[in-house]
This record gives sequence, structure tokens and C-alpha cells, in this order.
Amino acid sequence: MDEEKQLEHSQRAEAGISQTSEQVESEPMSAETNLPTDPEGNPIEVVEVQGTGAGESSEEFVLDSGIEPFTLDPEPSTPTAEQSHPSEEVETLKASVRELSQSLETLKAQLDDRASQYMRLAADFENYRKRTQKEKEDQEQQVKCSTVKELLPVVDNFERARSQIQPQTDSEMTIHKSYQGVYRDLVERLKKIGVAPMRTEGEPFDPNLHEAVMREMTDAYPEGSVVEELRRGYVLGDQVLRHAMVKVAAAPEYDESTSEEGVQLD
Repeated sequence: MDEEKQLEHSQRAEAGISQTSEQVESEPMSAETNLPTDPEGNPIEVVEVQGTGAGESSEEFVLDSGIEPFTLDPEPSTPTAEQSHPSEEVETLKASVRELSQSLETLKAQLDDRASQYMRLAADFENYRKRTQKEKEDQEQQVKCSTVKELLPVVDNFERARSQIQPQTDSEMTIHKSYQGVYRDLVERLKKIGVAPMRTEGEPFDPNLHEAVMREMTDAYPEGSVVEELRRGYVLGDQVLRHAMVKVAAAPEYDESTSEEGVQLD
């Protein structure tokens, strides 16, 4: 039975091969490709597929010439308008960069100018602040000096009264203590605002502080020094409120005609 089946299969295979050969011979052949052609003269590709089984026969497949062959190659891309003119895009970018650079330089120049103006304004304001502060302090000092100068004669009167009045009774002593209390209170308040008396006796004569009204010939003090203070002088800080009236020592002249102890100065 097996031999009969194999014989039958072989006969069928031979019949198929002879039929295919007759068909190919009957169809027109292409002179260039040596393949069968269709009625329009286009070659027809024939693909032969071999059977995998022992008893299977081979079959032939004919490809239609109207079907485009399939390919895995990437499709060619169509250049766009931007890709077709790369130089124009580059020039546009360069122009934009130049414009931005110019704008940046302009902004930097404006910033430097504003910073310079700010520094000048800050310096001017600082100078103005210092000047106004100095003027304010000077004005306060002037007002203070003018006020204190008006009070100095009152202080002089209290000091003359203390040195000249000698209370004899208890009532006089009570009055003396009362006005001396007022005097001490006035002096303390003057000290609080910076008023201080000058110390002149025995000091060298200074025309910036002293006002010489008399000269006394003496050996007790060096020549040109202050012998006696006739009226007390006062200062307020570094400013002189009132010059001290003083008597200045002079070198003695050993002359018999000289008998005066002091000489009045014009």
C-alpha cells in the first residue's frame, strides 16, 4: 500500500511539472529578464515554493505586476521651507543676537548712569545733613550764649553781695542765707548747661581769655602773668562768654621816683 501511494504521488508531481512547463512555454517571455510577460509586455515574477512533506508537491505563485513591491527603506523626506533656506534663518538669528546685544549695552549704560546719579545724590544729601546739623548746633550754641550772657551780671551781683555784706543779726543771716541759696541754685544750673568760670590768677596773660585793665609792678609774680582778677570771666564749652578783667604783673623799676603800686591802663 505504501508503494502504491508513493507511486501515485510521484505521478501527480510529474503531471504538475509538465503542466507548468507547458504554461510557461505558451506565455510570452521577456527578452531582457527571461520571465513571462503580461499582455502589456511587463515581466511577471514567478516564485516557486517547495513542499516540506515527503508527499507534497511544489506550487508556483505568480506576482501581479501592478502591485508595488514592499520595502523597509525609510521614505524620503520632503524638505520644508525652513530647511530649504538655512542661510536666511541663520542671518535672522544673527540679526536678533546683534539687536539684543545693542539693547543690553544700552541698558548697562543706563544702569551705570543711574548708579552715578544715585552716588552723587547720596553724597550731596550726606553733605547737606552734616551742614544742617552743624548749623543747628551753632545756632543752639549762639542762643545759649546770648541767654547766659544776660545772666552773668546777676551772678556778679550775688558775688559782690556775698563779699561785702556782713550780717550782724539772726534776721540778717537768714536773709543772707536765702539769697545765697538762690545764688547757688543759679550757679548749679549754669554748670549743667556747660558754663564754667575761668581760673586766671597766676596764669600767663592770654588776650583771647583775659582783658588787662591794670599793671602792677611786683616781684611776687613773673612778668606778664595775672596778679589779680577784677571781674570773673566765663566760658561755654570752647567758646568765651566773657573775658576776665585782670591786673597784670610788670617788672619793678628800682627808681626812687616810682611810688605807685599800680598803673592804670588806657
